Amino acid sequence: MKTYFHEITLSTRNRFELVDITYEVEEAVRKSGVRNGLCLVFAPHATAAIVANEHEAGLMEDILTRIREFVQPERRWRHNIIDDNAHAHIGSALFGAERVFPVRDGRLVRGTWQNIFLVEMDGPRSRRRVVVEVIGE
Repeated sequence: MKTYFHEITLSTRNRFELVDITYEVEEAVRKSGVRNGLCLVFAPHATAAIVANEHEAGLMEDILTRIREFVQPERRWRHNIIDDNAHAHIGSALFGAERVFPVRDGRLVRGTWQNIFLVEMDGPRSRRRVVVEVIGE
């Protein structure tokens, strides 16, 4: 069994942002040499998440709007006494910092309209990382 690690480094410009990392994940799968297996996409951050959805500007803004409504960044969360980002911790905990995709015939399996995004909820950040691990044969 093969295991391949790749790290994506990026920066964000906004407090809330969707960053499309599909190309970089697909490149990692290609470079891994794995024909059939799994691809883990993981954001090692407590204030970001990974999601899969369509890369369409209106929908992306709709998703960010709903995330803002859901996590309520203006609310007086207790954690905000320490650091003004409780909303981002809550979003990461509920949306998830990882997604797993199948790899078949050397290609990432995803739906026609599914791209892979880092969800920034505590930006802007000069350095965000995404770990990609591809496992299989």
